[in-house]
Amino acid sequence: MASIDEEIKTKFLNDKHRFITNLVFTSNWFQSQVVEFLKPYQLSQQQFNILRILRGANDWVSMNDIKELMVDKFPNTTRLSDKLLDKGLVDRNRCEHDRRIVYLAISKKGLDLLETIDNDENTNHMEFMSRITDDEAKLFSLILDKIRG
Repeated sequence: MASIDEEIKTKFLNDKHRFITNLVFTSNWFQSQVVEFLKPYQLSQQQFNILRILRGANDWVSMNDIKELMVDKFPNTTRLSDKLLDKGLVDRNRCEHDRRIVYLAISKKGLDLLETIDNDENTNHMEFMSRITDDEAKLFSLILDKIRG
C-alpha cells in the first residue's frame, strides 16, 4: 500500500499536516468502500444508518432523535425516511397530540435486510480492517475523540 505522500504526490509541511490530509483521504476512501458494499442492497449510507438506529432502539423513534443519532448529519431525514417507507423497510406514525412529530420503527422487512447484510458472505468489504490490531483501533479512536475535543 502506498503512503499518503505517494497517493497524492505531494510533500507535507509537517507530520500533523500529513496526518489530517491522510485522515480526510482515508475517510473518503472508506466511504467509497461502504457505498460499494451497500449497492446490491439499494441502500445509501444514510438509509443504512437510520435502519441501524431503529434496530438498536427496538421501538418507535422520533425523526428529531434520529437526526441527532445519525453519524452523517444529513439535513433531509424526511426524504430518507420516505424512501425507506417506499421500500417497506420502516413504518411511520404521527404523534396524536402533535401532528408535526413523526415516529419511525423498523419493519420486519428492514430487520431481515439488516440480518442479510450482517451475514453477507462477501466479507471482503471489511478485509482491510485485518491490517490493524484491536489495540491500534482503540488508540486511533482515542486520537479521533481527542481531535474533536
